[in-house]
Amino acid sequence: MRYVLAICLVLWASAPLAQETAIQGVISDQIARFQADDVEGAFEHASPGIRRLFGTAERFGAMVRQGYPMVWRPGEVRYLNLREIGGALWQKVLIRDRAGRTHLLDYQMVEGENGWKINAVQVLEAPGAAV
Repeated sequence: MRYVLAICLVLWASAPLAQETAIQGVISDQIARFQADDVEGAFEHASPGIRRLFGTAERFGAMVRQGYPMVWRPGEVRYLNLREIGGALWQKVLIRDRAGRTHLLDYQMVEGENGWKINAVQVLEAPGAAV
């Protein structure tokens, strides 16, 4: 009985880690695709609502290039905490751009039938960070 309980506890504890790993993988892949100028591939990681809002990968890519240049060509990406706010999952990401400026971003993630998708990105103000 203790063996079964131990297995259940391990599985229960590993579920959030697997979720966090999957979410970070989606964000990392989207950033990698931006760096490779693969806008179509990056657009695949957007939620259905974001895809409807922009309509095409080209318009989505133009928005990211203009509004989020630190995401388009980051120097360093570091994942901070994943948390639930109002029923939504938000992944905090610290990005250092190629000029060395630090930016703090929050990615809202939604899970669909094809896995995790990015539903929103907010630039947060942080002490010592360029926004």
